[in-house]
Amino acid sequence: MSHGKLREDKTCLNCGHQVEERFCPHCGQENIESRHPFYYLFTHFVEDFTHYDGQFWGTLKNLMFKPGALTNTYLEGKRQKFVPPVKLYIFVSFITFFVFALFPLVNLNFDGAKEQHGPDKASVFDKMRALNTNKIVDSIKAKPIMTREDSTTIKSLNVLPDSAKVDDLEEAFDMSNKIDEDVQYGGYKTRKSYDSAAAKNPSAFDFIQIPIAHKFFELKEKGVTKGEIAKNLTATSFHNLPKALFIYLPLFAFFLWIFHNKKRWWYFDHGIFTLHYFSFLLLNILFVFLIVKLTSLTDIGAINAILYLILSVLLIYIIAYFFVAHRRVYHTHGIVSFFIGGILLALNLFAFMILVVGLALVSFLMIH
Repeated sequence: MSHGKLREDKTCLNCGHQVEERFCPHCGQENIESRHPFYYLFTHFVEDFTHYDGQFWGTLKNLMFKPGALTNTYLEGKRQKFVPPVKLYIFVSFITFFVFALFPLVNLNFDGAKEQHGPDKASVFDKMRALNTNKIVDSIKAKPIMTREDSTTIKSLNVLPDSAKVDDLEEAFDMSNKIDEDVQYGGYKTRKSYDSAAAKNPSAFDFIQIPIAHKFFELKEKGVTKGEIAKNLTATSFHNLPKALFIYLPLFAFFLWIFHNKKRWWYFDHGIFTLHYFSFLLLNILFVFLIVKLTSLTDIGAINAILYLILSVLLIYIIAYFFVAHRRVYHTHGIVSFFIGGILLALNLFAFMILVVGLALVSFLMIH
């Protein structure tokens, strides 16, 4: 309920009916003053969603600590007590991705990466190059008697790349470089040669391969740097991720529909479970993000240890939550529920990986 000031005039501004108390009995509009201070725009938004009567906070408490409770309550027909599933998912999704955009976890400024290393800040490649593995190995072998630890050290040092390989690695990961002229796609250096070969040997996957190849050669001809490609690819993928998740919701519900009684459970019921579970996932992904962000901001070992412990517990809880919620909503036997839940998680993990790959391909094609 709003805390706006009631109007002295009891005539509803919306429909003209007489308002005896706070809300119009004809149209339901609240009979409060229509002009407010500027800050009211923001406080009204928060108030409208959170409902100071406790609806929002009660929804969050049940969502986080009572797996399946919201879904059961909603399917029982008690739908005024908590925030509706779609509204909850949209709000949580908005908050999560807004925080991600506001506090990026990774610095996407790939350009000029070399210039960022001052004289006292050697890069990883500089440290690898400075480690003269051959000299260390020779000094160990020069010992009259080699211990087991010496043998282990030699084996580990032999795995490390030599200076020439380090130079190649640094060149490959240098984000300020453009795509080299000798770099090929499918064994071809130019778009013309690739199109000619594709016309002679058509493939069932040409609808995917040809657009990707054309985009690769386009970026190569434009002289776009690796850093620009990585930055645009990351930004575009992040921009498309909320849409991809929203598209994935019906697929998640479809997998639930496959494994449960069609007469007892409607697709609608699975959709409600999916919306609640994804709201829980997004909220906890936000918590994980904030914890990881905190660990990057502090160098105090004790605090980081506590944060990593919280992070570990949270990750375990996220996995366990699905099994508990699934059993409470679908009322299946413990072993059967665990078995079905495991199959569902594996299926969705596989399907989501396909979605991520598809999202990356679409994002790559959208790079300008």
